[in-house]
Amino acid sequence: MLTLTGGIERRGRLPRGGCVVVANHSSHADTAALLAALDARHTPAIGAAADYWFASPWRSRVCRRLAAGFPVRRTGGGLDDLLAVAGELEAGRAVVLFPEGTRGGDGSVGSFHRGALVLAERAGVPVVPVGIAGTDRLLPKHGRLRSSLVRVRIGAPLPSSVTPEEARSAVAALHGRTNAESLRDSRARRAVAAVAASRAGLLIAFVWAFAEALSWPLMPELLLGIACAAAPYAALRLSLTALAGSLAGSLLALQLAGAGVGLPAPLTTDRMRAQVRHELSLTQADAVRNQPWNGIPFKVYAAEAGRADVPAGDWLMSAAAARGSRTLTVGLAFAALGVLLRRYRRFYRAYLVLLGGGFTLGLTLIVSGWQ
Repeated sequence: MLTLTGGIERRGRLPRGGCVVVANHSSHADTAALLAALDARHTPAIGAAADYWFASPWRSRVCRRLAAGFPVRRTGGGLDDLLAVAGELEAGRAVVLFPEGTRGGDGSVGSFHRGALVLAERAGVPVVPVGIAGTDRLLPKHGRLRSSLVRVRIGAPLPSSVTPEEARSAVAALHGRTNAESLRDSRARRAVAAVAASRAGLLIAFVWAFAEALSWPLMPELLLGIACAAAPYAALRLSLTALAGSLAGSLLALQLAGAGVGLPAPLTTDRMRAQVRHELSLTQADAVRNQPWNGIPFKVYAAEAGRADVPAGDWLMSAAAARGSRTLTVGLAFAALGVLLRRYRRFYRAYLVLLGGGFTLGLTLIVSGWQ
């Protein structure tokens, strides 16, 4: 899940054997970040607020089954809850606790309660400080989920005799260094993302797709590859806008071709047009459903459908299904790629070169195959 929402990076490892992990707490996503970052051999158990996560049966099931959570009372009896898991430490497990007791909201690390340190001292295991950054942006307190890279930095083990202030200082130092690390970006990506997320980006997507349905040789999927990878969360709007442009342009092409007007059609061949005429003679408007798979440009289908007097309503329904499935799939696929490769966005220029090269090669092979 964290991979899909921006990725996770980890530095450092837990020591061998049981240990008490203490970490800063600013988001419900902290638990997911720790479960993703801590190694499986420690089978980490997460201390969770009994009055929140165990207040109802469904929350209790989620906490126990997805996060290996155990209840810790915050209103008295919490120390007894902690000491009850001392046997897990002796068995080599990691017990993860948030000594602040609740989520902070200002980005700072609050004061630590003593329970985690008492548990470590009783069990004779080290205390491991951990700094977490990015979860407050990923899932803010009382906020909604959004994209953010999460970083987890595991510090050097502290003796079980450490004081709460010493442990808090170690976690705060790790959190501060982790939070200060900036994710390198490409100026080109930032510029493209700014346009893609604006009204100008929607206008460009509509005009590009509209023109391609008439005469323009470069399919709108190339634009989606450029824009959706740079601004993944604008992908659905861009894809739908491009689809609207394609359909509007194809209706105009249908009417112009039906009236005997011939528009330039670069990078198309006579064999393409003959194949489309044959398909239209067999299935009428449904012939366009072959377009996403055979490499013949959309504008060829629109123009030949106009010459074959295909009704505009029939054409629009079939074209919306065929073009929509392709445009939306491509746009969302590039958006997913942009999210998955978010930490490598500094290489966006190289991505554009690869995208342009791949598109050019593919287009060359398609046109030569239809010669």
